[in-house]
Amino acid sequence: MGGLIPESFIQELLGRLDIVEVIERHLPLKRAGREYQACCPFHDEKTPSFTVSPQKQFYHCFGCGAHGSVIGFAMNYEGLEFVDAVEDLARHAGLTVPREATRKAQPSAGLYEVMEAAACFYQDQLKTSQEAIDYLKKRGLSGEIAKEFGIGFAPSGWDNLMKHFGGDGKRPGGDEKKLSLLQRAGLLSEGKSGSYDKFRHRIMFPIHDRRGRVIGFGGRALDDDGPKYLNSPETELFHKGRELYGLYLARKGQAKLQQIIVVEGYMDVAALAQFGFHNCVATLGTATTGDQAELLFRAASEVVYCFDGDEAGRKAAWRALEATLPRLREGRQAKFLFLPDGEDPDTMVRSQGAGVFAALLDAAQPLSEFFFDHFTAAVDMASIDGRAKLVEMARPQVEMIPGGVFHDMMFSRLEALAQHRLLTSRSRAAGGSGKAPIGRKPAQYRTPMRTALAHLVQNPSLAALAGDMNRFSGCDLPGIEIYRELVDFCAKHPNMTTAQLLEFWHEHPARPHLITLASWQFPGEEKLLAQEFRDAVTGIELQWTELQIAHTPKIVDLGPDEKAALLQLQQHRQALIEALQGDKTQTGVSG
Repeated sequence: MGGLIPESFIQELLGRLDIVEVIERHLPLKRAGREYQACCPFHDEKTPSFTVSPQKQFYHCFGCGAHGSVIGFAMNYEGLEFVDAVEDLARHAGLTVPREATRKAQPSAGLYEVMEAAACFYQDQLKTSQEAIDYLKKRGLSGEIAKEFGIGFAPSGWDNLMKHFGGDGKRPGGDEKKLSLLQRAGLLSEGKSGSYDKFRHRIMFPIHDRRGRVIGFGGRALDDDGPKYLNSPETELFHKGRELYGLYLARKGQAKLQQIIVVEGYMDVAALAQFGFHNCVATLGTATTGDQAELLFRAASEVVYCFDGDEAGRKAAWRALEATLPRLREGRQAKFLFLPDGEDPDTMVRSQGAGVFAALLDAAQPLSEFFFDHFTAAVDMASIDGRAKLVEMARPQVEMIPGGVFHDMMFSRLEALAQHRLLTSRSRAAGGSGKAPIGRKPAQYRTPMRTALAHLVQNPSLAALAGDMNRFSGCDLPGIEIYRELVDFCAKHPNMTTAQLLEFWHEHPARPHLITLASWQFPGEEKLLAQEFRDAVTGIELQWTELQIAHTPKIVDLGPDEKAALLQLQQHRQALIEALQGDKTQTGVSG
């Protein structure tokens, strides 16, 4: 179905679903006050730090920082893209996903149908080609595995697929609609004499998206005519930097895998599956991309990259490491397995057996070891110059890792190798001394501005208590613009949940900060919540008043009207202070 999903439907879906019910399908939740708790599904822990708020319709893990709405949970837990997550949740809610028309062409149902029909055509051709059957038998693939992976065969000839679809690219009168679909699907090429089949005399491996639909093909040549492997070109359906061969089948049995193995070839994936390793995927003839790394970690908490041990394999492994570093938040781990020269997973598992290959996986090199071995081998570690060069090369890469325990330990290891105390860029930006824990985010102190924003994010109806915003005219306090924007938005949408609000602000630059504030804990009583918010707003006004007083010239330089204005500001400041002190005395609430 083409078109964008309307924002109004996203809000309706979030309003219809109960995040507690959805998450309880996957995790046992226990009541803890106003919220529910569980051990986090996104990292290993013994003490529950994963909380689900029915009021906010929002989940947050205080251990690894995972957070989001029910849509975010579906994406992270089940490894779905946004649209797929919305469609899956809509089915559970009994809703039909509407679409808005856009100018940009969208993949049509006809494209998916033509890809599926092509896959069936190739599979039928395999059954009648003794040459292709003999090749697969020689490679050791069973009929069961060929069927499981939908492996087929593109016969020799220039127009077998076109004729199957009733088209003819060389003469007028062919089925233009079908030819157009074949072209858009990347199944035809263009020559001087017209269109012809792109895949010829090749073993065909269908590539599926996360919903199991065929979106492209990989073809392995049976002779030396042309490239050994040929992939579908980029199309409306297929973007090779965002897909992984075998991922749909690997996750078919279970949504979340313990481990996923990344290999280089289609045949490697099929061969390993035949020997019991059903958790394998392959990149599609390109270096591992950031999008692929994120897909891998959505599917499993541990990723093992398996490459040849030669120079090309190690270069490919390093590119995979670079794509992985920015995605190594808590609970995620990457390893590297380098096979002996001349071996690939296919030949290794056949010659040595599944037990040997499993042992190699267990002994795979952790990312941290591969990372530092790569740099220390390139410099003279016995010299100051060499160790300084190590820091110059490695520090930018370490700082790509999200803040947390792993980042801290990687930085400590770099310091140990350099034999020198270092400051992270994060510490320097914050003016730190380097003595605080490396990589930790600065503490989110409960300033009046942050407190007011947090209350609005968690309870938009409080915007009714914000008062006249004109009193902040000319105010340039940090955060005042987002405060104005949020008050205005919440006043118009007082009944939104936290999840709905954050989803609505999905593209807003302040969203990461608001997500942090959404996890703050506040007293449950409505009266206390309202008073805390009023106090926070009063605190903002007090800061603004003090700023205006501080910027007023010395009183000896003021005229009568200016002196009167200053006196009014000073009186107003005292009234605000007394208001805050009075509220604290009566309620015991601190702003």
